[in-house]
Amino acid sequence: MSTPPVSRPTGLRRELGVVALASTGICSMVGAGINIVPFALQRTVPGVGGWVLVAYALAAIPAVLAALCYAMLGSAMPRAGGSYVYASRAISPYAGFLASFSQWFGLCIAIGVVSYVIPPFLRDIAAAAQWTTVATMLEQRPLRLGLALLLLWTFVFVNLRGVRAVANTLMPLMLVMFVCGGLVIVTGFSHSVEEYVALLAAQQRALPPEPAPAAFWTVVPPAAAILFSSFIGFDAIAQAGGEAKNPSRSIPLAIGLTIAVVGAFYFLFTAAVYHTVPWWHVAAESQVRDVTAPGLLSPLASPLVAIIMVSGAAVSLINDLPGMLLGVSRLCFAWAEDGVFPQALARVHPRYGSPHVALFVSALLATIGIFGGHFAGDFFLGVDILVTAMLVNFIIMALSVLRLPAHNPSLARAMRVLPSRPLQIVVASSAVVLLSILLAVHTWRDLHADVSVWYARSTPVWFVVMVIGSTVYWRETRALARRGGDLRAITSVLPPE
Repeated sequence: MSTPPVSRPTGLRRELGVVALASTGICSMVGAGINIVPFALQRTVPGVGGWVLVAYALAAIPAVLAALCYAMLGSAMPRAGGSYVYASRAISPYAGFLASFSQWFGLCIAIGVVSYVIPPFLRDIAAAAQWTTVATMLEQRPLRLGLALLLLWTFVFVNLRGVRAVANTLMPLMLVMFVCGGLVIVTGFSHSVEEYVALLAAQQRALPPEPAPAAFWTVVPPAAAILFSSFIGFDAIAQAGGEAKNPSRSIPLAIGLTIAVVGAFYFLFTAAVYHTVPWWHVAAESQVRDVTAPGLLSPLASPLVAIIMVSGAAVSLINDLPGMLLGVSRLCFAWAEDGVFPQALARVHPRYGSPHVALFVSALLATIGIFGGHFAGDFFLGVDILVTAMLVNFIIMALSVLRLPAHNPSLARAMRVLPSRPLQIVVASSAVVLLSILLAVHTWRDLHADVSVWYARSTPVWFVVMVIGSTVYWRETRALARRGGDLRAITSVLPPE
């Protein structure tokens, strides 16, 4: 009879407090989800019109429920690679791998997408500063590709230096992001639609006529499914569970703080833009160019304020990269620790205490995401893949809350968040239902999209990648069994600290 392996230190260091954890989650969430998606949505879901804030509210409900599930599980199982550990200990090893591999793939592609959309913001900064030559140079696609790769790999090396380096990078950038974002909010609420129309007239641009609104149920659910991606990122806190101080308390607290701060910021920010800019103008502009919040409001502001707003948007996108890289690398590390993926991924840098091999493998997939966006000429496929992947992950997390007491009662008793079992069942069951509805709506929209090739749809791409990942999983688990390892025994207890 096989027994669990002897516990040994992982080499990871518990150096993240509540503030550092929350900044990791906040910076992983606020980026394209606030500056681009709520406005490019007018092109992706034609007819959504003035329903954007309603769709945001609908997307927030399952996001909050998913965050509660993460907080419950994180309080009981505070280890690196949170989602893998949660589902593998609550349901089965393969369920844990399925959830976390889906998450890993989606987030790595998203890292590539974010990297690729940062250079246009740098171009807009140069244009606002009237650096015409620089702005023209940044229009060149080869330079955009090179800058995206440079940004990505810069933050790979920041992550290589350990979680303290990541936290020290994120916190000042987060403050800059909120200050600049606050300027967008003030600018939006300080002006009116009439002022914006007058500005367009002064530029000899006519406001298009307001179209008839689309039926609520034909546009709001698909829009909510896409906007759900804006709330993805708090899971990075759970993935860093092996490096959190007092993790059973700090992880749930950081998740709650992140959701509250980001949710309020999202609604104020989006409402401010649509308060001044007519949605049908946004819809018309989105058909001919990539629209952003600072780009829409900049004409109302002085050149200096315009530069600050665009710079804040660039900073918010840059902020996505360190925290997301932290999260995805810990997923790979957790698989290798349990023996379901190549053991090399569990190596920890002897000086910096970071899982450097897992970090570089994740960065390579993100690099593929950059090249994909470059050659496809559109970043929304990456967003769609992220939504599909994370909805699957969050559904499995909610199922883990429901299954944990029966599968692993000792770990279930360690849950400190919502300790009432009836309340846990209500929250997790509601999350499963709402997340499943969003996944069904998102999948239907994806499969009925007008595209020329199959790989322009997120659903088949996600499925093919999951088959590839599962093949590696079954190969490694068979090799583990041949070495005398018992995967069920390994996943009956928490990984070592």
